[in-house]
Amino acid sequence: MNPLARKLSLVAALCALLSGCAQTGPPLPPSLELPQPPSDLRATRKGNRVTLAWSEPTRTTDRQSLRYLGPTRICRSMDAEMKECGDPVELLPPPARPTPPAGSAQPKPQVYTDTLPQTVQEQNPNGEITYAAEVLNRDNRSAGLSNRVRVLAVPTLPPPSDFNAQLTADGVVLTWTSAGLSSALPGVQHRYRIYRRDENTGKGAIAGEPPMGEAGPMRVQDSSFEWGKAYLYSITAVSIVSRAGSEVQVEGDDSPTVRVTTHDVFPPAVPSGLQAVYSGEGQKPFVDLIWAPVTDADLAGYNVYRHDGDNSPVKLNSELIKSPSHRDNAVASGKTYFYSVSAVDVRGNESVRSEEASETVP
Repeated sequence: MNPLARKLSLVAALCALLSGCAQTGPPLPPSLELPQPPSDLRATRKGNRVTLAWSEPTRTTDRQSLRYLGPTRICRSMDAEMKECGDPVELLPPPARPTPPAGSAQPKPQVYTDTLPQTVQEQNPNGEITYAAEVLNRDNRSAGLSNRVRVLAVPTLPPPSDFNAQLTADGVVLTWTSAGLSSALPGVQHRYRIYRRDENTGKGAIAGEPPMGEAGPMRVQDSSFEWGKAYLYSITAVSIVSRAGSEVQVEGDDSPTVRVTTHDVFPPAVPSGLQAVYSGEGQKPFVDLIWAPVTDADLAGYNVYRHDGDNSPVKLNSELIKSPSHRDNAVASGKTYFYSVSAVDVRGNESVRSEEASETVP
């Protein structure tokens, strides 16, 4: 190719390249850096505290990675259709560091706890309180409110101050003094809720839910636990609002926990009705013993004791007797024997011995 043709070819290639670049379109306008409003705001209430949780935005409204965040307004209203924040209950400061680019990390969880004034609770006891979060950019502008969440406005009651737990053979007996209701709100009921938490595993369960009733002493027995464990008990007052055939509940504050270690040191009931009957005409003599069965659920068996004269009682069985009867074959003619029986549970607790029954071998 001669020099002139080569030069024309280079010029044509450059023109084609410049023509392609000219087809990219007009430049994009700068982003306003408006954070996308949170869509996962949620609320839980305990006593007069409402805990709000949401995810920190990572993108702008024009789908760009969010570089900076401004403060966040916490909005609260008695109006179910909150349209704007108005006077926020709190202005949270911007994050301490820039928001990471979208997709580079999980959105950071944000949490705020609002303390409800008593006046807000009493303003409309059967109504609801609406919350929203409004995330601003660094110019204090926003794209609007988050999703709205609502909690009941009903007042809650304090827990009893004298809650106590006592271990007995039949279970854990829980006692306290009910304050009763000084004033009843229409459509609102109250009950107590007792929680039991396994100290080792942290697993919790409801041990009882008695109605609040009138002022005075109250008592609940919990028998659904497992022996040999440590439990933490607490009590709270629950406010219940009835709505269109359903109930909505709000718990008050919890009482201090009471620790109970369920070591079973309680023996089963003492056997009763012991009878001793001699037999042996024409054969080797023996004495048959029978007694009324002990009905404790954790019964493991029985021990049989015997003595003659002023001697101390001696246990006849080497292993626990499973049924409420026993035959004593080691008897001698001309002696009077005195028998007693005890009950033993699965943890080795032994009852006191029964009343004695005597029998004379001819």
